[in-house]
Amino acid sequence: MWNKSLNRRTMLTFWFTLTASGAASSLLAPNVFARSGTLDPTPSCGPDEELTRRGSEGPYYTPEPPMKSNFRADTSDGEPMTLMGFVVDRACQPVVGAVVDLWHADSHGDYDNEGYRLRGYQRTDANGRYVFETIDPAPYDWRTKHFHVKVHPPGGRLLTTQLYFPGESRNPRDFLFNPRLLMDVHDAADGKIARFDFVVA
Repeated sequence: MWNKSLNRRTMLTFWFTLTASGAASSLLAPNVFARSGTLDPTPSCGPDEELTRRGSEGPYYTPEPPMKSNFRADTSDGEPMTLMGFVVDRACQPVVGAVVDLWHADSHGDYDNEGYRLRGYQRTDANGRYVFETIDPAPYDWRTKHFHVKVHPPGGRLLTTQLYFPGESRNPRDFLFNPRLLMDVHDAADGKIARFDFVVA
């Protein structure tokens, strides 16, 4: 049962302690923190499983973002959110050194198209993990809330996609929305925690 009194720092400590102690394989199961039946399963790894679905890049990508995993200093607005997960291959092996490039709108639904506010990338660690500290983005125009992501495994194919929030009223009306790209999102005492595992080739 998810405990809303937990804060994001406590959850990250739990996350890194488990994976560092060799329990990463148990955390590779999709929706490890999910309540049963709340959303379609995040793609899992295995020879018969699909790769993570692709999604539109959109018009707001800025090339050559900085290496940055903490976006909290980019804005004073917005509910804090931690986005974390694994990048794995179909054999459930962690993909080390994959570039995970994240960008999204701010709490007013606006993008920074002149700089790199709420934009940045990181490389997955030895367990294939990534973590971003950011904010809950706002919807805008006809778009539902979403994150934009590019995942580039070393020597592999570039994945460009979007991640979505469960339970949003705009989801059914957004023609780009894909339920296979829903994140696991939970409330914490100090914001939100989201998880999505990417399966790449």
